[in-house]
Amino acid sequence: YLKISKLALAFAIIHSKPPGKSCKEYTEHLAKTVSEQDFGWKLKVEALEAEVLRLRQELLLNKICPRFCLENDAPAETLLDRECLNPMSSSSQLEDSGCDVSNDYAFNSLGIASDFQQSEHVGPSKHWQERVPLLNLCCTAKEESLTAPVQFLQHLLEIRKLSERGILQADFTELENDSFTICNSVSQLLDGLTVFYNSPKFPVSNFLTEAVCVLVSLITDTKLSNHVLKKCFKKLEEFKKNLIQIILRNSNVNRFQALHAVSHTLVLLGRNNILRNSLISLLLSELRQFAEQLLQAHQIQDMHDITQYENIFLLCMILEQLLQNETEESNVSSSDCDGEEKIKFLKNLDQIILHLSDEFPLFSLYLWRVSVLLNSAQIQ
Repeated sequence: YLKISKLALAFAIIHSKPPGKSCKEYTEHLAKTVSEQDFGWKLKVEALEAEVLRLRQELLLNKICPRFCLENDAPAETLLDRECLNPMSSSSQLEDSGCDVSNDYAFNSLGIASDFQQSEHVGPSKHWQERVPLLNLCCTAKEESLTAPVQFLQHLLEIRKLSERGILQADFTELENDSFTICNSVSQLLDGLTVFYNSPKFPVSNFLTEAVCVLVSLITDTKLSNHVLKKCFKKLEEFKKNLIQIILRNSNVNRFQALHAVSHTLVLLGRNNILRNSLISLLLSELRQFAEQLLQAHQIQDMHDITQYENIFLLCMILEQLLQNETEESNVSSSDCDGEEKIKFLKNLDQIILHLSDEFPLFSLYLWRVSVLLNSAQIQ
């Protein structure tokens, strides 16, 4: 049947081709026309799917709290308290070299991002649970796909806060009946963030940092996170793996600002207790594998990946910050500290450091510091 169909199509093309064109040229023209039509239909389908999701989001918010739209016009003091974040300064985001890092993202001499450090009086989980960032809806074309899910998720957080204060009456059991909408919104947000971080534009918009903060706030909220983590945990894990690979594989000359933006996102995700342990495991695995590969290349006097060697220090800084946060918190979760990845990482680590210390002293120092933090968490 397929052969007959192809033969019939070939005869149809031959009989209908205009004069002055070869069969090959006419076939290519027809193929291009059909593909353009298919692309147009795909765009229409995507637009309709986005509109359906937006309507489902609006309907779900209405079911949870019919009065929410009216409350948006209430006085400012009755609405959710918001915190203005201090993301990367636009003035410091230059397109020429990419090597200049703003003060907000500057790393001190110990290799820890000063912007990631927190007040000793406020735990990170509590900090992000109590604050929801103010949305800046002035976004670029690439960020427009993130606007709808970010707005929807922030509205859910606002309703939660206002209902806790007794300002609104909300019924969150509706989330059980329509978990598709919230999970699809989270997936759309994660996909949009991944697209941006794969090819970022500078200066990095505050909107992207705020979008990540909304996601972290959603996962930190105990009543809302269950609905997300049930179906989106694998998607979140894949998102973290993608960000780690973006850091490791980026070989652009002007890559450092982009990598610091990705690092900041990973640290924000790691402030959540639920995501932190799995993120620590992923980072330990990548660091262990790289250390073993570097040792093997050193022993046989083979070449090693210079770019990956430069990028691995960002993973070391992220891991160090997450381990410090875990050790400093009063409710330290030891589920990962005693896990399989820690055992694998610490196995033969002293020998690896011994053999690499002369040729790679800085990397050896980072390995040692990570091992100290792992042991500190276990002792505490």
